[in-house]
Amino acid sequence: MNSGNIVLEAAFGIVMTIFPVILAVMVFMCLIRAIKGPRIADRIVAINMMGTMTMVIIAILAVKMNEGYLVDICIIYAMISFLAVTLLTKVYMGVYAERKRNGGGKS
Repeated sequence: MNSGNIVLEAAFGIVMTIFPVILAVMVFMCLIRAIKGPRIADRIVAINMMGTMTMVIIAILAVKMNEGYLVDICIIYAMISFLAVTLLTKVYMGVYAERKRNGGGKS
């Protein structure tokens, strides 16, 4: 029975080490999408995904390092990320409405 727990703990440690690395690569890919575009909506979604994956990385580190304060940081980061994406969307909608009022242009 004990050997099963040891194997399970070893697998858990491996997963908790590999997942943040995979998520970091995905954050980098979202950064590329946020820079390249092609539309503003793609950039906003990429920024939102970067925030979500960063929160997951922080949560995984909180479990791996057994540090409770990282969960608080994760919650604060979630609120800031939500407000940032909401603000960016509001600004984009204002720019879009202004362009539409002035006779078109590239959207």
